Formats: sequence, structure tokens, C-alpha cells
Amino acid sequence: MIYSIDRLGRFFHNYPDHSPMSSIGWQKATGADRHGGNLVRVRSPATRQDEEMTKMLVLYYSSYGHIEAMAKAVASGAKQAGATVALKRVPELVPEAVARSSGYRLGQEAPIATVAELADYDAIVIGTPTRFGNMASQMKNFLDQTGGLWAENKLVGKVGSVFTSTGSQHGGQESTILSTHVVMLHLGMVIVGLPYSFKGQMRMDEITGGSPYGASTLAEDENHRDRSPSANELDGARFQGRHVAEVAAAMALGRSHLQPELVR
Repeated sequence: MIYSIDRLGRFFHNYPDHSPMSSIGWQKATGADRHGGNLVRVRSPATRQDEEMTKMLVLYYSSYGHIEAMAKAVASGAKQAGATVALKRVPELVPEAVARSSGYRLGQEAPIATVAELADYDAIVIGTPTRFGNMASQMKNFLDQTGGLWAENKLVGKVGSVFTSTGSQHGGQESTILSTHVVMLHLGMVIVGLPYSFKGQMRMDEITGGSPYGASTLAEDENHRDRSPSANELDGARFQGRHVAEVAAAMALGRSHLQPELVR
């Protein structure tokens, strides 16, 4: 059977019932490609229901619990899409005495991730609070240790996505996400955001996080009092988790049908 590379993407967009999460196999493509795309030979149609499910890592750092709550929502959305999800965090760098005196949420139940295990997942969703428009130093320290994975192309082709929190409405949500995207691009990852099909990011009746770059939350109100993620912000996080899982599964299914010599 023959499929064109550009038609693979259109197929998943136009026929969501044939997504890797569905029990329906691929439709057969007949005739020559009328769109002028290069033709590649693929394996016989099959589903992934008997194969290992898409593996996703939700990797986060959270000082006060806001990103932790968003991370759990991302993981929940991914599980709704049928993915196998690991929820882990990066190590704390602040001395324990200082963290306690600052009111950090210590003892979070998520286990500490290792750099080496990043290669084991189909998708990695990173959650980090903003620090002056950039990711937190704890997350940066962890990602700075991925040089070995970069050298061996271990993360090339994996799906990457980001969510964040800020202490104010315009506190650097988008710049934090975009600067984290830069790291993912250097690692060869495929970036997925929060599409406008999540209508919650268009709301005008409340102050809320969320943009096409990724889900986000506001950690404080106008009086600098602690603010938990809103229902709409958590909905955005769940939507992003589900969306990333579906995209990662579609990519994995596409790779499984391509002849090995065509997959890099």
C-alpha cells in the first residue's frame, strides 16, 4: 500500500475516528497521490491496541503546589486519551531550611525523575513556574544535564509540551513556555501547544491563564494572596494532556507503518 508523507498528517486531522486510540484501522489509500507528495511504502494497516500504549512523562517543578496541581490535571487528561503516564518532579535546589521558612510545599508525592529515563517516553510535558520570564532554575538545572541524550539523539522525534504559572496576569507565562520550547527544539523534539479548540482560553468573563503555547495558571490575586488554579485553568491542562497524548500516539502509529529504512 502507498501513502504520501504529507497525507499522513491530513489523515489524522480529517479522520479522528482512525486515531491510534481507536480500534479502527487505517483506511486504504488508492491510486497515485494527487497532491504531488513523495510516495512511501507502508506496512499493512493495523491498530496499536495490542501494542504498548503511548508513554508520557509529566515532568514538573513546583514550589508552592500550583504547578503540581496543573501537572496532575495534565496527567489526568493524558490518561483519558489512553496513554500510560508517569508523573515525576525534578530535584529541589533550595536548602531545606530555607524552603521551609519560605513556605515551600515539601514532601510532594511525585517521585524524582532521572535524566536518563527521558529517553523512555514518547512524549514529555514540562511544567515550571516562571522566574523573571524564564523557567525555574530547578528545571533548568535538570535539563542542562541532557547533553548525553542530545549527543545520541535520544529525544529526537519525541513530542514536547510545556505549561507554567506566574504570580501575576502578565508575569511572563508565554515567554517562559517559549524559552522552554527552545530547549526542546535543540533536543530535536516536536512541539505541541494548547490549540484554540480549547475554548477556555478565549474567555472574557474571568482572568484566566492559557494560551496557544500552553496551559497556565495565576498563583496570586491582586492582593498578593495565594490563588489556586481555577476550574478553567485545570480544564486547559487536562485538554493539553489529552491533546499531547493523541498527537504522540498518531506519530507513533505513523512510524510503526513506515518501512524501517524510512524512519530516522
